[in-house]
Amino acid sequence: MEKPDWLIPMETVLETLNEGVIVADELHRILFANSRFLEMTGIPSQDLKDSGPAHFYSPQEWAFLMQQANLAFRAGHNRYAFVLPRKDGGRLPVIISSRTLQNSGSQFEIVTFTDISEQVRVEQELRAANAKLQERQMEIEEDLRLAARVQRSLAPRSLVLEGMSINSFFQPVHSVGGDFAVVNSEDHEPVSLLVCDVSGHGIGSALVANRIYSETTAHLRNGMPFVEMFTELNRFLMEDIAGSGMFVTAAAARIDAKRRSMVFAGAGHPPAMLARRGQDPLLLESRSMILGALADAVDVAPSVEVQLQPDDRIILYTDGITEVFNSQGQMLGVSGVKEIVRQSSYLPADEMKQGILDGVATWRDGLPTDDVSLVLVHVR
Repeated sequence: MEKPDWLIPMETVLETLNEGVIVADELHRILFANSRFLEMTGIPSQDLKDSGPAHFYSPQEWAFLMQQANLAFRAGHNRYAFVLPRKDGGRLPVIISSRTLQNSGSQFEIVTFTDISEQVRVEQELRAANAKLQERQMEIEEDLRLAARVQRSLAPRSLVLEGMSINSFFQPVHSVGGDFAVVNSEDHEPVSLLVCDVSGHGIGSALVANRIYSETTAHLRNGMPFVEMFTELNRFLMEDIAGSGMFVTAAAARIDAKRRSMVFAGAGHPPAMLARRGQDPLLLESRSMILGALADAVDVAPSVEVQLQPDDRIILYTDGITEVFNSQGQMLGVSGVKEIVRQSSYLPADEMKQGILDGVATWRDGLPTDDVSLVLVHVR
């Protein structure tokens, strides 16, 4: 078929474009292909005219292409992503834009081809990278699930011993956390307790917490005085993991139920509470400072001895209990927890722990934002 007269003066303009361009008639015969199109396909102009474009596509590809071309003829235009066949059998990703033209009672189609191979390559690389990231994320999540199981296994179990019972609660705000509690009851008398809070949340805090757990468990089993244990813990934080920015608060108690006595010590930790029915709880304040910040953080006489009575309840907890806020932005604080403990002290000892947790949850607006540990000892 000869070129229509209107096409001849347009060829010079179409040759200047940086996109591939063809002009076809309503029978899909190629009347013109600019040099950019020939470069993109690698197919000589004469081969395109002699064989026709169908020769270079698979049957499925040609069927799709004809469907889109027919849409363009009916609607007057079309735009879609497809491929351009190459002489070597490859496929070049392109955006195809087509527009129909009426002239002398015949329809023609002007089609442009924009090379998007670089974009497709980048997208493929991104998909491959995202697949690797997703795979790595699944590995990390599995590691975190295992770490969470390990950390929960370290949480003290509820115990019933001669002269006392112990209940505990642990809930990290993420999979793992920086809170932990230790109950050393192997020799039954006296029983040593420790509640510890490592600054921050997540994996870093959990790793430091697990290391401190191992150290302090050994110290408690050996009956190390609290002043020495806190001093060693402070040295570890300042020397062994210097520069980590990790700080620790702790509360420790050694209870002799037979003698009804308790030795308590705290380091920058919320005050422990000694609760008796119908009375305001007694606050046991820390004498030492936060560990890991100053070399002289530990008081030379950090312990206080308390005489106990039957039915006394001792509560050790972390600031995930006190630093909760209601819908007005008011913090529960130590005074609020003290009131919850006072009200809960009327409950049977085995229900008091849940009563405290329920009271805190009632005050709190929304989900917990910090790790929570709680240990409750009932002296019978």
